[in-house]
Amino acid sequence: MDMEIEQEGNYDKPKKLKNFMSIKSLLILIYSIFFSIGQISGAMLVRIYFLHGGKRKWLQSFLLTAGFPILILPISISYIKKRKIFTTTNNNIRVFVTPKLAIFSAILGILLGICSYLYNFGMSYLPISISSLLGSTSLAFTAIFAYFMVKHKFTDYSVNMVVLMMLGSIILGVHMNRDRLIGESNQRYMLGFVMTLVGAALHGFVNAGVEYSHAKAGVVVTFDLVVQMQFLISMFSALFCIVTMIINKDFQAITREAEELGLGQKKYYMILALTAISLQAMMIGSLGMIFCSSALLFGIVNALLFPIQQIFAVIFLPESFNSDKWMALAMCLWGFASYFYGE
Repeated sequence: MDMEIEQEGNYDKPKKLKNFMSIKSLLILIYSIFFSIGQISGAMLVRIYFLHGGKRKWLQSFLLTAGFPILILPISISYIKKRKIFTTTNNNIRVFVTPKLAIFSAILGILLGICSYLYNFGMSYLPISISSLLGSTSLAFTAIFAYFMVKHKFTDYSVNMVVLMMLGSIILGVHMNRDRLIGESNQRYMLGFVMTLVGAALHGFVNAGVEYSHAKAGVVVTFDLVVQMQFLISMFSALFCIVTMIINKDFQAITREAEELGLGQKKYYMILALTAISLQAMMIGSLGMIFCSSALLFGIVNALLFPIQQIFAVIFLPESFNSDKWMALAMCLWGFASYFYGE
């Protein structure tokens, strides 16, 4: 009889594993959709803001994580459910993040705020077609930092990917003057180029850092703890940007900027609100993908979106797509395909 029960238990294990993998795949798909919608729409809205005369880069950086209070709802629901389980079973269930995870979240949040500023600085001077191609190098930087921080193996395919994406950036750098807007200095354009590339490097470090914090947490990292970490990362990033906005006197300038911009006040505030919603969806999607899979999968999805993003930019914004960009895009896609095949 005991043998039969044991056999039934063994038969149930593959079913449970299959169900777990299907749920995990569904979560990855949902997070990918959130990230894709947020990434494409957020970048377009930020570029529209700067094209119409917007100057507040720290304001746009703040919008990346300004929607973090919305995460209080899932955290509260999870807490109530866990409290009920705790009272009925008397089990010691971890409800909140550990101090170690909180410190990790604070550091990553500040770095995310700096990363967002670097990207926004670049987008204020560069077309989306250029900034998105430069941003795609974050996959290469993620692979490098993941190798040192979480011991992801470097293969011939991943090395090939890093080299190709870097070559694509060099091509854009050599022929970058063709897309400069009228009245924009070469110095500012070059500075935007460099800042975007540095932002991509820091983005790669943050991605690997999130996975590293999960590995070094010292406790089982559940979905609930990840949502709380996401809340803390976003909160510290938003607070960091608020401090810089106070120093830069951005809050006093918002009303004046809304009146002076050609969009009109209603459209101005609508763009800010939609940007915050889009970027928060992107944040939820990115951290969710890293939790459900790895920082490298997130980097792959991120790289896949850049061609789509460029198509939207050419259709809806005054941007062109010349031969240099096609060559850089081909190298990025070649590097992505090489890495994907190797994985």
